[in-house]
Amino acid sequence: MRNIFKEALIEGIKVKTRLQNEMYTDIFEKMGNLLVKCIINKGKILFCGNGGSAADAQHLAAELLVRLRPKVNRDPIAAMALSMDTSTITACANDYGYEYLFERNIRALGRKGDVLICISTSGMSKNLEHAAIAAKSMEITTIGFLGNKGGKLKEHCDQSLIIPSSNTARIQECHIILGHSLMEYLEEKLLENQIITRT
Repeated sequence: MRNIFKEALIEGIKVKTRLQNEMYTDIFEKMGNLLVKCIINKGKILFCGNGGSAADAQHLAAELLVRLRPKVNRDPIAAMALSMDTSTITACANDYGYEYLFERNIRALGRKGDVLICISTSGMSKNLEHAAIAAKSMEITTIGFLGNKGGKLKEHCDQSLIIPSSNTARIQECHIILGHSLMEYLEEKLLENQIITRT
């Protein structure tokens, strides 16, 4: 049974090593700069995903709203996870269909200049695809944290980083590293430019 743990570690290291390629670091920097521009221009960052990716969406939004690093107390950064509450989720699923949940939230809460981060291990989730299409129509920049080969969702993202793996667990592990790193990049740039201040 201990081999399961060892194999997961070995496979995870292999995937993360591939991400050190210059191509991925270039995409990372472009994503980071889109987030910085959004907040400088008084926009907000919206996150959405399903299942474990919904948990990642809420996790990353909390890192911006509250605190990312223990010794860096600073102003809150505008962010929101769109998988907000069971009443909204079940009402939309019942009345319109689950595939329209994030689209309706985007249309209600999104504004031109915001950034939408779609988190998907497959890139094939209809509700994320609808959300990205709605975002584009509203001049909201869309970023994809994707896996496998990006699925249909990559076609609707302004920037996407596709984890080079087809293993859902390994993709999710890389997504949270990507998310934490991007949030730190954003925080550093905003502090450096005095858009937010230490408290």
